[in-house]
Amino acid sequence: MRLNKEQLRRLDEDGLVAIPDVFSRAEIDILRAPMPALFAEERPENTREAGGGAVRNLLSLHRRNVAFARLVRHPRLVEPALQILGEDLYAQQVKINPKTGFDGAGYEWHFDFATHHKRDGVARPRALNLHVFLDNVVEFNGPLYFIPGSHKAGPAPTHLDTATTSYPLWVVDRDTVRRLAAARGLFSATGRAGTALIFGDCLVHGSPPNLSPWERRIFSLILNPIANAYTKTERPDYKHHRNLTPVPPLADDCLLPPPAAAAE
Repeated sequence: MRLNKEQLRRLDEDGLVAIPDVFSRAEIDILRAPMPALFAEERPENTREAGGGAVRNLLSLHRRNVAFARLVRHPRLVEPALQILGEDLYAQQVKINPKTGFDGAGYEWHFDFATHHKRDGVARPRALNLHVFLDNVVEFNGPLYFIPGSHKAGPAPTHLDTATTSYPLWVVDRDTVRRLAAARGLFSATGRAGTALIFGDCLVHGSPPNLSPWERRIFSLILNPIANAYTKTERPDYKHHRNLTPVPPLADDCLLPPPAAAAE
């Protein structure tokens, strides 16, 4: 899959592009099937909301499940990333960001490059975040909020927040958010399960808590140019993967079971 001229223009101007129905219901069902077992695992890769309880992140999924290993190499994700970045890419992070109904907490305003640069030693904001909605994301169940065009201002000033999240996060101060939002407003990324969302490393975003009874689960793949790889190993490998093997795209039907052999 390649992005068209309008999608590339939106990515350049807004810093993100949302594409509905990139994955079929059958493909989403295959990805959803192993999720109860993955959520139930007690392991460091399953981080939890502050105070315990609901799972906040499921990390390193491509090492834990074959369907997600294939999704990391799916051409509908890898090919647009190669088109945009134009160089070999490695899987920097693979996870699901869930927000359990009633219990899923929000994320303060931030951009990913602050963590990638300060914690992982990534030199330039070249990484791409490629999302797949695994549930319908609506205004009530904690969608991502973006400040369109905020990437064009360059990396915004940040400070380390250790109080409002279950792990340290470099967040953007409110005066900067007010200034950036005054120019273009805010965008709420909602859509049906199967929607894909692509955005860059300096785009300011956050999300509200999920006050609805409906869970909201979003798959997140971060691909980064190998030439822009980490130089620090402060974080564990499951938070920033150290395998710099280029990610090759698989066949377009890689998530689906092979067709039954024709009867003789």
